[in-house]
Amino acid sequence: MSHYYSYADLKKIPELVTLAPQASASFFAFEKEVYTSTGAIPLKTKELIAVAVAHVTGCPYCIDTHVQRYKALGGTREEIVEAVLVAASTKAGAALSHATQALASFERSGPLPDPDKGEDDRAAPECFC
Repeated sequence: MSHYYSYADLKKIPELVTLAPQASASFFAFEKEVYTSTGAIPLKTKELIAVAVAHVTGCPYCIDTHVQRYKALGGTREEIVEAVLVAASTKAGAALSHATQALASFERSGPLPDPDKGEDDRAAPECFC
C-alpha cells in the first residue's frame, strides 16, 4: 500500500532549491540560525516546541525529524505526548475563541462594505485561505 507522504519525496528538495535559490537560501539560513544560535532557549526545548508545532501544522516530515532530534537530546515519550496535548489544547482554544468572530459576523446587519463600489473597506475582513 502506498502512502500519501513518502520519504522518497524529500529527494525533490534540491529541485525546489534550484527553482527558488534565493528564497531557499534565506529559509535555510533562517532555520540554521534558529536551531544553532545560543539564545535564551536551549536546543532541547526548541526541539520540543518544534514537535508540538509540527503536530499543529500537520507535517509528518517535521514530526519525524523533530521527534528524532528531541529523542537524541534525551527527550522522553511522556514529554512529547504532553507537549502535543498542550499544542492540541491551544489549537482547540484558538478555534473556540475565534468563534466569537462567527458570532459577531452573524450579528452584523447587512452585507460587508464593497470597496469595488467605493464603500469604506477598513472594517471588511479578507480571507486568504
